[in-house]
Amino acid sequence: MLELIDTYWLYFLVGQYPKGPLGGLALTLMLAALGLVLALPLGVVLGLARMSPYRLLRWPVSALVFVVRGTPLLMVVFWAYFFLPSLTGHKTDQFSTMLIALVVFDAAYLAEIVRAGIQGLPRGQTEAARSLGLGYFRTLRLVLLPQALRHMLPSLINQFVSTIKETSLGYIIGLNEVSFIASQINTQVFTKPAQVYLTLGLTYFILCFGLSRLAYWLERSLSQRPVSHPQPAGATP
Repeated sequence: MLELIDTYWLYFLVGQYPKGPLGGLALTLMLAALGLVLALPLGVVLGLARMSPYRLLRWPVSALVFVVRGTPLLMVVFWAYFFLPSLTGHKTDQFSTMLIALVVFDAAYLAEIVRAGIQGLPRGQTEAARSLGLGYFRTLRLVLLPQALRHMLPSLINQFVSTIKETSLGYIIGLNEVSFIASQINTQVFTKPAQVYLTLGLTYFILCFGLSRLAYWLERSLSQRPVSHPQPAGATP
């Protein structure tokens, strides 16, 4: 296995780059990070809409979140790959297709994380802000959302772990992520499939396990740290 790693480690990490398109583990991490970063603002908006006092906003958004969360990511990838070109008239490349699918899928899960984070705050936070004359949206923006986002950090890291594993579905549409690169290496050294896929499995395990431990450490640190409640703008300390 060491000989295999020594021969193909650069191809495994970056694909054909710089002589060709970026691929391998670098593309997997870039795709997962971009997917989560772009999905976070959308997830916050959907999460807040799920808590809206207006039914005309809350019900359609809730239905959208439930549909996406109840659908396998593979189906979302197929929708993005086949349905979007027929709608727009332009075929998207594999990277853009997978990125769109990840953003839509992660946003639905982040919406529930945001909603749970806000609803998990003490009810007195909302009552104190409203007693100071803050409206619904200013209460969310100045008091509730900053605290919720802080407590959401471990969940965001766990979602990043899930997104890293979800990028492997890019293999289905020919995206040069790390699983696809591993299959390409296997076709070149087809007598060593166990070593190739053991290396791939260990790569996923080390990466995801390390991030999971980081999330656990953050969760413990946040639970032990005393909570400081921010003063709304204009409030007297």
